[in-house]
Amino acid sequence: MISRTREMLIERGLFIVAIFSIITILLIIIFIFREGFPVLQEYGVLQFIFGLDWAPSDGKYGVFTMIVGSLCITLLSLAIAVPLSILCAIFMAEVAPQLMRKILKPVIETLAAIPSVVYGFFGLIILVPFVRENIGGTGFGMLTASLILTVMIMPTIISVSEDAIRSVPLEYKEASLALGATQWQTIRRVIFPAAIPGIITSIILGMGRAIGETLAVIMVAGNVTQIPSSILDPVRALTSNIALEMGYATETALQRPLRDSHNPLCDDNGPSCHCKLLPLQEEDSGGWRIPLGG
Repeated sequence: MISRTREMLIERGLFIVAIFSIITILLIIIFIFREGFPVLQEYGVLQFIFGLDWAPSDGKYGVFTMIVGSLCITLLSLAIAVPLSILCAIFMAEVAPQLMRKILKPVIETLAAIPSVVYGFFGLIILVPFVRENIGGTGFGMLTASLILTVMIMPTIISVSEDAIRSVPLEYKEASLALGATQWQTIRRVIFPAAIPGIITSIILGMGRAIGETLAVIMVAGNVTQIPSSILDPVRALTSNIALEMGYATETALQRPLRDSHNPLCDDNGPSCHCKLLPLQEEDSGGWRIPLGG
């Protein structure tokens, strides 16, 4: 009776956690749409998505160049990482000796735990000069960002792909070998096709990390809002733009009083008051003050 009650409590607890996760995601989606809908309604959804100019100070909010930049960086990094990761996973699961597997697996898993700022700093110090001196361009561009992302997503793809390959029933391998197939033929025609669903999952997880990476891409991509014509051109990703423009998207506590309806800097005293925000000036004492006049 006690064990049954305990199982019921655990089941209810897991159900509550799952529902809470779904509610959290829905609240995030609702918040984003609620905050962004007025701008999209005024500026236009098509103009927002397909616009080529990003200049918030001039009222231009086209993000098409950043969408292209994000897709180019992600696809190039996947094109490099996927073949290498799958081959590494096959080697670790089917070919490598047990001792080598015990050494490689912790090393690869450790790579996944390294903070992105460390990868970005490595790219800034090592990869950027290398690309500039040996390949061309300024060093800051799509190729450098893709190389950094390749190293960052390979541990995820390798780990999940290896687990998928190992989960293939042993009977498949034994039956193939019993029919006279070699080890490579068994891997290529039996084990790999059976593990494809898990490998696709690993690629999707790696793509999710690549397209969502921010800090490392900011440090090496160049952050220029343009459609690249080569892999050496600097680009700006959507996530990078969010981080770079974050300071302009929020009101500070010092600027908020300027939006008061009785503020002398307002054009009118109505609820739709458009305040003339003036730059903050530093006092001699080291503090900050808001000027009341131009």
